[in-house]
Amino acid sequence: MRPLVLAFVIIGFSIAASSTAQQLPGSVRPDHYDVAFVVDLQHERFEGSETIRVHASEPVTRVVLNAADLRVRDATIGSGGGAQKADTAVDAGKQTVTLTVARVIPRGTADIHVRFSGTLNDQLRGFYISKANNRKYAVTQFESSDARRAFPCFDEPAFKATFAVTVTLDQKDTAISNGRVLADTPGPGAGQHTIKFAVSPKMSSYLVAIAAGDFQCLSGSAENVPIRVCATPEKRELGRIALGEAERILRFYNGYYAIKYPFGKLDIVAVQDFAARAMEQPAAIL
Repeated sequence: MRPLVLAFVIIGFSIAASSTAQQLPGSVRPDHYDVAFVVDLQHERFEGSETIRVHASEPVTRVVLNAADLRVRDATIGSGGGAQKADTAVDAGKQTVTLTVARVIPRGTADIHVRFSGTLNDQLRGFYISKANNRKYAVTQFESSDARRAFPCFDEPAFKATFAVTVTLDQKDTAISNGRVLADTPGPGAGQHTIKFAVSPKMSSYLVAIAAGDFQCLSGSAENVPIRVCATPEKRELGRIALGEAERILRFYNGYYAIKYPFGKLDIVAVQDFAARAMEQPAAIL
């Protein structure tokens, strides 16, 4: 009887799990994200805008994205004169926002534009606030499904895309992400600067990384790959052993696997508050 009882228990749990699991529709899939953040460390908040290039496998009038603890300000679907303003419906329980338009979006490529805002939370997940020596830092921890707390997205591992991240923040602070820095320009506001990063490899949303604040770095390289170990200012010099080991390990694995490190640069960032101990995002280990 015990095996039979166990079987019923397993079946019961499976049915319960399937009834509560939430998966996004598969008819619309992302290809690329352009995501821009304006980070306000002083007030522990951020604003953002994004364009998601998607592919619809069939005609649709609605697109469902994951979003949690975000305020979705407005959204459109389409490009240029063909862009339609979308009605937005947030389901906090399912952690989704549904965008609905009046005219059918045909099969093929489309652009989704969304403006949103959120709070840098104190939960050590999503886009959160970290504090060290009277300084504030904004850090991401998205595994396994907390990218939705930073920007509306297709936040399931199977929905892979490329990501181009831009961060605007106080001019005395810096930002680190998966891509190398393409541009660092003053503005747009007084006392701000804007850092634009290169496009990431194709990857799941939980692998996007952002660290913003008064980070200072030690620099090195291995086999033409720039390597940095970054930390809060008072901990910067403690990174020298880590930098040397990172250089040695990268050379070793390049030879061991006979496959060159593919990401162009490597940043290793020491974060004061980090629940997962470490997160191995491409080119930006936090």
